Amino acid sequence: MAHGKRYRNAYEKIDRDNRYSPGEAIGLVKETASTKFDETVEVHMKLGLNVRHAEEQLRGTLALPNGLGKEVSIIVFAEGDAARAATEAGASEVGGADLAEKIEGGWMEFDVAISTPDLMGPVVSKLGRVLGPQGKMPNPKVGTVTPDVGKAVEEAKAVKVEYRTDRNANVHLTIGKASFEGSALLENYAAVIDEINRAKPPAAKGRYIQSITLTTTMGPGIRVDTGVVREADILAEGVQSAGTDEGDGSGPEPPADVSEPEPATA
Repeated sequence: MAHGKRYRNAYEKIDRDNRYSPGEAIGLVKETASTKFDETVEVHMKLGLNVRHAEEQLRGTLALPNGLGKEVSIIVFAEGDAARAATEAGASEVGGADLAEKIEGGWMEFDVAISTPDLMGPVVSKLGRVLGPQGKMPNPKVGTVTPDVGKAVEEAKAVKVEYRTDRNANVHLTIGKASFEGSALLENYAAVIDEINRAKPPAAKGRYIQSITLTTTMGPGIRVDTGVVREADILAEGVQSAGTDEGDGSGPEPPADVSEPEPATA
């Protein structure tokens, strides 16, 4: 794939044979994010799991200490007192069959869907083919099917993000925006790695975290040292890059050229 000048300049700053420490990788992420918009920062991990076995599949949620840089829009399927609790907690939309009809009509302007257990069968289950492919289907395993919808809304607004292994045992997560201070991105990264380690299935054998790659929306992948996985060790190092403008959250002046992103490799 042909890339533009901006991408090639970013690519030249990265040693493709090196596995950078987390602090160095975060510094490079900020150095190489140079588009006119605020790029999303992503982490991609390849895990040593056989996901054909149910006991080796990962799925859960975690709270990022510095959020994702956006307001989370939450809808709730609830009635009566539960509906009032959801509204008071800050849900964007609350309803039952009427809300389901709105979604079936094509409305998808929300990030998280939550439901009380009593509405899952008669109302929400019909939306599986619509919400499932987008990862928005309420699920009790990640706390989005619960009688305490008020608490669930509060947790979702505190930026609880869902993670899961795909069929190739990869995990893909957003950890913030390129405009974040380097320390904030590093803290979010450390929280993700700590959670993935905590969730390691007992049945897993061999090397668990096989590769980690950091990238931005339009930037090249930056390979990270898989030997630094303890949260304390990641944070103790700090952000290490002379090109990182630590403190004001600003990146380099973006040139006019914008190229297509390189597919991230987990």
